[in-house]
Amino acid sequence: MEKLIPRHNAILHELDKKDYVLVQELCEKYNVSSVTIRKDLNYLESLGLLFRNHGGASKHVRYAYEKNVDEKENINVEAKQSIAKAALKLIEENDCIILASGTTMHYLARMLVNFGRLTVLTSSLRVALELCNNPNINIIQLGGEVRKSSTSIVGSISETILSQFSCNKLFLGVDGIDMEFGISTSNAAEAHLNQLMIECSDKVMILADSSKLNKKGFGKIASLDKIDYLITDEGILEEDKKNLEEIGLTVVTK
Repeated sequence: MEKLIPRHNAILHELDKKDYVLVQELCEKYNVSSVTIRKDLNYLESLGLLFRNHGGASKHVRYAYEKNVDEKENINVEAKQSIAKAALKLIEENDCIILASGTTMHYLARMLVNFGRLTVLTSSLRVALELCNNPNINIIQLGGEVRKSSTSIVGSISETILSQFSCNKLFLGVDGIDMEFGISTSNAAEAHLNQLMIECSDKVMILADSSKLNKKGFGKIASLDKIDYLITDEGILEEDKKNLEEIGLTVVTK
C-alpha cells in the first residue's frame, strides 16, 4: 500500500460517511487550494480508493451501465420488494396509471394480483403478463420495437400511442438520480419514452433503491423538479434525503 498523508486519510473518512465529496468543500475544510485537493483525489483514484468526477469524488463509480433484465432481477431484491410494497399504497381503485419497465415494476405488478378496478398502461411485456392474472385490471400495452435486454417497448410507435393518453400516476424506475443531472437511464430510447410518460402524467413516482442515488445514466429523463415522489429503501443517506426534500420531493423509505 502506498503511503497516505493525514489529509488523504481524512478525505477517505469523509467518503465513508457521505459516499461523495466536493472539491470546494474539501478546500475550505483543509484550508488548501483546489489544485492541491485535485492532486489528492487523482492520487487516491490511482490507488483505486475512490472515483473522480466533475467537482469532486465518490466512493463508488457514479455512472450507471446497462444490465440485462435477468441480471437486474437478482440485485437488491429485498429493497426492490419493499419499495414496490410502499408504492402499492399510493395506488387507489379506479386509478389510471403508467407502469414503466424495470425489475421493481415487476414486483409491483405481482402485488396487484388481488387489486380492484384499475387501468394500467405499460411499456413492459413482463408487467403486462403479470397483470393478466387480475381480471379487474384493464391493461393497455404499448406497441413498437422490443428491447430484448429489458423486455420492454421503445421507439416512435410507442411514443405515438402514448401521446393519446392521460394518466393520473406514473411509476418509473431509473438507473441514476443526481441532484444536478436529474433522473436518468442507461438507454437513450427508453429515456425519451420516459420523458413522454412524465408529460402525460399528473404525478410522477420514482421507484429506485438507494444505490441509484448520486449516479448518472447515459440518457437524461428529467430534472428533479418534475418528480413528486421518490420511493426508496432505508439505505438512503440522511443528507441526500434532506437535499431532495428541500427541492420539493416527498421521499418515502418504508
